Amino acid sequence: MTFMEKTPTLFQRDPEDRKRVLPEANPECQWVLDGEGVATRKYDGTCVLLDTDGTWWARREVRPGRPRPPHYRPVVTDENTGKTMGWEPIRQSAYARYHAEALAAAPAEREPGTYELIGEKINGNPEGVRGHALIAHADAERLDAPRELEALRAFLMSRPWSEGIVWHHPDGRKAKLKYRDFA
Repeated sequence: MTFMEKTPTLFQRDPEDRKRVLPEANPECQWVLDGEGVATRKYDGTCVLLDTDGTWWARREVRPGRPRPPHYRPVVTDENTGKTMGWEPIRQSAYARYHAEALAAAPAEREPGTYELIGEKINGNPEGVRGHALIAHADAERLDAPRELEALRAFLMSRPWSEGIVWHHPDGRKAKLKYRDFA
């Protein structure tokens, strides 16, 4: 159950203000600027996972020195921040109730993979949905996004409802750019 890799940001982070990007490409993501990959909308919610056994998990970040929750499955630790990202059973997550509402609102056979849980009680509901919903990351809305820094800035600033963009390369690589990287 990995399904969690840190997606690199398209542009280099400003070392003096890590919340902002510089007008320099991240070498790991040059493929995006070279015109490769498909752009999709990055939804603003919380990530959940349906594993191949049919068990739901919630993404959970644990800061250094903090205890891990019961049954936590660590996946990766960020070497810069020391934070560990992993999965906890959805039933013990703070989002369990809203996840159950989303499942009840749209009962369907779901494929294993990652989903974005969005709704009225998630991150202030920037997506503007009634109730709660699950969006499969594999089904994210495709975008006709530009690939130059200033054009991307204008594109994202004109869409304050969007958390950002995720590019998907055919070989599995990903790159992201968030609205807040410019805001």
